[in-house]
Amino acid sequence: MLLGKYVNKFYLKYGIFFLIGVAALVAVDYLQLFIPEYLGEVVNLLHVPAGEQINIEAISKIVLYVVFVAIGMFVGRIIWRVAVFHASTNIQASLRHQMFLKAERLSLDYYHQNKVGTITAWFTNDIDEVEDFFGWGTIMLVDALFMSALVIVKMFLLDLPLTLIALIPMLLIVVWGALVEKFMSQRWENRQKAFDNLYDFSQENFTGIRVIKAFVKQTQELHAFAKVARKSKDANLSFARLSVIFDNCIAIIISAILAILVGFGGWFVYASQTGNPVTLFGHEVTLNAGQLVTFLGYFETLIWPMMALGQIVSMRSRAKTSLKRISHFLDEEENVKDKEGAIELKDVKGNITFNHFSFVYPDSGKLYLKDISLEIKAGEKIGIVGKIGSGKTTLANSLLRSYNVEPNNVLIDGHDIMDVTLYSLRKNIAYVPQDNFLFSDTIKNNIAFSDEEDESDRYISAAKFSDVHSDISDFTNSYETVSGERGVTLSGGQKQRISIARAFYTGAPILILDDSVSAVDVKTEETILHNIQTQREGKTTILVASRVSTVAHMDRIIVLNDGCLEAFDTPENLLKISSTYKNMVKLQKLEEEVEGGR
Repeated sequence: MLLGKYVNKFYLKYGIFFLIGVAALVAVDYLQLFIPEYLGEVVNLLHVPAGEQINIEAISKIVLYVVFVAIGMFVGRIIWRVAVFHASTNIQASLRHQMFLKAERLSLDYYHQNKVGTITAWFTNDIDEVEDFFGWGTIMLVDALFMSALVIVKMFLLDLPLTLIALIPMLLIVVWGALVEKFMSQRWENRQKAFDNLYDFSQENFTGIRVIKAFVKQTQELHAFAKVARKSKDANLSFARLSVIFDNCIAIIISAILAILVGFGGWFVYASQTGNPVTLFGHEVTLNAGQLVTFLGYFETLIWPMMALGQIVSMRSRAKTSLKRISHFLDEEENVKDKEGAIELKDVKGNITFNHFSFVYPDSGKLYLKDISLEIKAGEKIGIVGKIGSGKTTLANSLLRSYNVEPNNVLIDGHDIMDVTLYSLRKNIAYVPQDNFLFSDTIKNNIAFSDEEDESDRYISAAKFSDVHSDISDFTNSYETVSGERGVTLSGGQKQRISIARAFYTGAPILILDDSVSAVDVKTEETILHNIQTQREGKTTILVASRVSTVAHMDRIIVLNDGCLEAFDTPENLLKISSTYKNMVKLQKLEEEVEGGR
């Protein structure tokens, strides 16, 4: 069995299916043991003294019995396959669903420390190993236990000495399996780690394929991939060698035992037929040809459980290692989560307060924001500017609570964001990130991502807000155009504007645009900014920008300098009190003059 706190519950949940499957499998195993008996009877019926007729009627009756047994085995195998594999497939689905929910709850910091390829391997390769053990592993385990027990009892009843001759060497299989399991588990873990690296490398290269081609680095990446693939191959071969050695040793032991049985069995039959029966272990062996055929049939039946026992060792070591990796993922601490007694954030007006707010990214040790104190009034249009690395994005993202903040440092409508539920907090904030991620879906579904069941045409209004409607209308399939993975079929400006439309579609009382008009032309930028002023009236909007012209018409502007709040005032007043803002204005004017001169 495979035990662990994340799989133990499935034994109870799907216990009825396992019981039905095991019962059907044991019944099939029991019926299977009639075949050697019938073969032995047929051999004895065919062995008649000279001049006597073969009893065809008796043989026909045995053949009929064999047909009935075959039908019973056929039905039983259908039952156990449906029951056991239904349970194992549902266990896989339930475990993967549990992992996906866990992945959604983990903080961004976790994904900064763990690569996507490694996590994907847990969701695919590792979870498949767990499913295989619950499916085929259960079948092999039942066969190894019940069929072995039934066969051994039958063999003992048929002939004790020959059974002892067969079983004593077979103990080597059990001992060998116990010794090898630990080594196989370690090598499987090494194999999985090498597979993780291969997955990571492939995922990263496929994602950056345009950069690789642009810099003509295909050959270099091919050689790098060959090195990673070679390590994965070596780890696979190392595990395969041990597995093959283990299986071959079992096969050799079984073949040797079969040869011994044929030799000793033939001797016993010959001795019995000549009237000189052999005595072993104080027992006189009387064995005829039919009984020897039956005994060898029993042993042939026993070969599969013995082979299954060897495969269980390999399969369990793999599943155990994979479950350990999955459990480690599910045990990962959820740093960003609702506190006990968290309240729902309702009727949000959009008032935002930063109260001596400082921020350090986990494990960085660097203070990115230092003692920020300011208040954004409900309905204000706020800009955030500053040099690269000054903390603009960090300040805006802190509202979404992507990372935990100190209590009473960030408040919305007077409520500490640490005291409200994550769902209600993020539901009231529309966010446009810098990377403008789009899903491989239609443009319509990308815009209406927050409510895909909405049958209205609000998505068109949202597209008009971000001035992308005309571009979409020019596409052959209009809003039904599939954007491709990560929006690869669209230009940078189109992706940016669709991302803005997606955020506007939500109608959230707070809208955060993180440098979201950097890829559009001046005219389009002016249109979007005008729409913000007119269509976001009474709602709070925060616009992070690299150009001061982008935020020049905002109600107030936050100026950050090296993580500190340098100023927070109207654009007119900032020209008087903020040196950073004045320098940015001067630099932009110089750029415009240079471009105008050209």
